[in-house]
Amino acid sequence: MQSPPSREPLRQGLIYGLLAYLVWGFFPVYFKALHDIPPLEVVAHRIVWSVFFLLALAALSGRWGEVRAAFASRRVLLTLAGSTTLITVNWLVFIYAVGQGQVLQSSLGYFITPLVNVLLGMVFLRERLRPLQMISLLLAVAGVGLLTLRVGAVPWISLALAASFGLYGLLRKTAHVESLAGLLVETLLTGPLALAYLVWLALHGQGAFPAAVERGALWLPLAGVLTATPLLLFAAAARRLRLATIGFLQYLTPTLHFALAVLVYGEPFTPAHMLTFILIWSGLALYTADAVRTFRNPAASRGEDHS
Repeated sequence: MQSPPSREPLRQGLIYGLLAYLVWGFFPVYFKALHDIPPLEVVAHRIVWSVFFLLALAALSGRWGEVRAAFASRRVLLTLAGSTTLITVNWLVFIYAVGQGQVLQSSLGYFITPLVNVLLGMVFLRERLRPLQMISLLLAVAGVGLLTLRVGAVPWISLALAASFGLYGLLRKTAHVESLAGLLVETLLTGPLALAYLVWLALHGQGAFPAAVERGALWLPLAGVLTATPLLLFAAAARRLRLATIGFLQYLTPTLHFALAVLVYGEPFTPAHMLTFILIWSGLALYTADAVRTFRNPAASRGEDHS
């Protein structure tokens, strides 16, 4: 008889995922300080400074063999090239949303993302939801649908954020490479283009760093640490958790975005938003209760993948 799978990877994945989404939840605070800098330039700084930060981490941890192996594998390299494109699009759209005062719409996008994760998991990874999980998903769908109606137009920011990050999670889950090596390869693939763009801006006197001394410009070097750290945590979580579990953990980030938008940035909080919170958090409570029950009694989750 086959022994039940170890629950330690699940425990580690939950910790990594929670930390990643907490950091992402407070990203609007950081990027609000950079609102005077064009989004494309901020994204270029995120990539370049991430390269330096990750190179230092790789040197300290001795992961060069994993990096070389990733570059030597055509399949891994193509997968990481795709994930690099997706996360770059996600960064650009998010920074644009924050700079335009659309934190609520960005939060809507990250509320939709878990649904995309569940869909991708069912279609590509053959993950199945238990009845209680399906009820929680339907409650989340109702909440997201209510927010979509509240926008009153096609929320392209929300849809772009959800699609890009959902597909990014799928590709990183299927890429056979550890989180640090994979993220370093991703940034190295786009690093030369980002650096060339920043050099071009500097030569034309248009760059915000290092000539400018505004507070926002001085915060740009922090982009490497703030970008790479949650992505490393997320990649580690994605290798250990089902996409459905990752999806529902992600509700933490848009909830924090909502709180910042309403309490700090003064964006309106209507009865529709209140009802949306009730629906989504009800679904999350059901899903969490089911996950805890399954964690304590693995026999209750026949056929579930705990990879």
